[in-house]
Amino acid sequence: MNVNNTIIFSTAIVIAVGIACITFLNRYPSIEKGYVEVKGMGQTNFESNLIVWEGTFKVEYKNLRDAYINLTNHRKIVESFLISNDLKDDEIVFGPVSTDEIFENIYSQKGDLVGEKFKTYKLSQKVMIESKDVAKIEKVSRLVTDVLNNGVQFYSKSPRYYYTDLSDLKLDLISKATEDARLRAENIVLKSGASLDKLVKADMGILQIVGQNSDENFSWGGSFNTSSKKKTASITIKLRYTINNKTK
Repeated sequence: MNVNNTIIFSTAIVIAVGIACITFLNRYPSIEKGYVEVKGMGQTNFESNLIVWEGTFKVEYKNLRDAYINLTNHRKIVESFLISNDLKDDEIVFGPVSTDEIFENIYSQKGDLVGEKFKTYKLSQKVMIESKDVAKIEKVSRLVTDVLNNGVQFYSKSPRYYYTDLSDLKLDLISKATEDARLRAENIVLKSGASLDKLVKADMGILQIVGQNSDENFSWGGSFNTSSKKKTASITIKLRYTINNKTK
């Protein structure tokens, strides 16, 4: 390589380094101001350890007394079904009886609405099952057709899934997010020839809990999935460090 080529090659390297430095500083302009701000994320998969399952049974009769008697009989059928499937008394909660009067519209021969008349009483009662034996309650919820076969008009909701150790889970996520952010900050300042100094600010994001492998979106106010037994929890942390700029 002759002298001219050597000069050209050396000049090109200097220019390339200069451009890289300018690009880096444009990407992280705060470094020139003596600090770096980064965001880290902590994420973990977990399985719910508490299940809540609800259902409602209803009766309709023109006579209110008959309606109460039959609703009571239906409650006994529902309770017997639950107990026979190994549910404990403290896992079963029956709500208050709800009573509604049902009316039907009266129309004239021309089709105009002219009034209404009493049709029937509709009585309903909710039952809620809460248990840490998730598998057992899932099984019972699938066997609810046994109640229907006994003449009970039973409406079952999908089970809801919760986790009772959220406080510990959140602390673990915060720790992971903080470590992730710190490593990002160290990587950034290392490339600039500086080093981290003091942590001067920390902002924590909202806890997000979504179903595993789902397409659920994060919410500004935080997501809290209750429809999936297996979930993914995440949280973000934004940290600001002052830096020791060795180039100065």
